[in-house]
Formats: sequence, structure tokens, C-alpha cells
Amino acid sequence: MTFKQSSPQRVRLVLVDDHPLVRDGLRAWLEAVAQIEVVGEAGCGDQALQLAEQLLPDLMLVDIGMKDMNGIYLTEMLSARFPAIRVLILSMYEHAEYVTSAMRAGAKGYVLKDAGSHEIIAAIDAVVAGGTFYSAAAAKALMSPPPLAYGLTEREREVLVLLAQGLSNKAIAQQLAISVRTAETHRLSVRRKLGIDSAAGLAKYALEQGWLK
Repeated sequence: MTFKQSSPQRVRLVLVDDHPLVRDGLRAWLEAVAQIEVVGEAGCGDQALQLAEQLLPDLMLVDIGMKDMNGIYLTEMLSARFPAIRVLILSMYEHAEYVTSAMRAGAKGYVLKDAGSHEIIAAIDAVVAGGTFYSAAAAKALMSPPPLAYGLTEREREVLVLLAQGLSNKAIAQQLAISVRTAETHRLSVRRKLGIDSAAGLAKYALEQGWLK
């Protein structure tokens, strides 16, 4: 693995992923690169924010699908509170909406978890040097025509977000200026298309998409 950073100073990096085995694997081969120092690990968003404040690392390698706080929202908070810290997303999701949401939140790069170690090192190098890096699949997703929210219409996506916020059919109907029956129809369609029946499951899905904070 070759790291091209021009400065001899080591890159201080924090790993953020809620799977200990994933963090262990990343740490093992990142620490094999002389210019990279893994100074901390976080298994949740709150812990990541604490480490950011305590350690002020150069870079945080952030997963999206965490239990307490999705990585896109965490990136937005890190960008607002610690603008000097660069965020590189490492995710299993390659859909354009994830990549776009990460960019808007302040991420400087987006790499898929199945990428080779050389690609992740190249991403770290580019981001630390002040640039951006997007893996080929993520870049391709951005250039593709945007899907209708994975089969959902725009109205169904609006209903999903409101359902995830805990609103009733009547409250959704009032907010969107539609009938209660229409709201119920959209709700049934959303659940059928996504295969998700519970409000908690819908909220989790909306969080993963970056539609709900």
C-alpha cells in the first residue's frame, strides 16, 4: 500500500463503525501504513462526537448505517462543530441519494466497503491533501438518472418521512392537504413497496436514506 501524502506528518485518524470486527480489520491494515495513525475508535455517533472534541483528528472514517445516529447526520454535525476535521464515508450503500446526502452534509469522500485497500488509502490521501475522492461505483451512481426513491413516488416519500416522525394518517392528510383516505393509500403503498410494517422500521429506513434527522 502506497501513501502519497507529501507532508511527513502522520495522519491522525478516527474509525467510526458500530461493528467491532470491522474496526479491528480496518485498524490492522491502516496501521501498517507508516503515515497513518489510528488515534481512536467509536462505535456510535455520540462517542464519535466526543472523540472529535477530545482528539481533533485530521480525518474521521465514518460508516453510514449505525444504530444511534446515521453517518450522514453525524457528518453534518462534525462539519458544523469541527470544520477542520475531514470526513470520509466508508459505506456498503452505493445509491446516488446516499452519496449526494453525504456530500451535502460535508463529507469529502465516499468509498464502498468492498473497495480494495489501495482505493481506501487513495481516498484518505486525496481527502487529507484537501481534495475529494469518490469510488467508481459511487461516482457512477451520481451520474445515473435519479430513481424515484427506490420505487417510491415523491408523494410516497413525503408520507414515509411523516410516518417516520410519528404522524397519524389524519395529521399527514392535513399537512399535505390531501384526504385521509389518500394518506392511508400512500401509507399502504409505502409499506408494500418497502416490505416494512413497523413505524420503527420506516423510521430506520428514512434515517438510512438521509431523509430524517
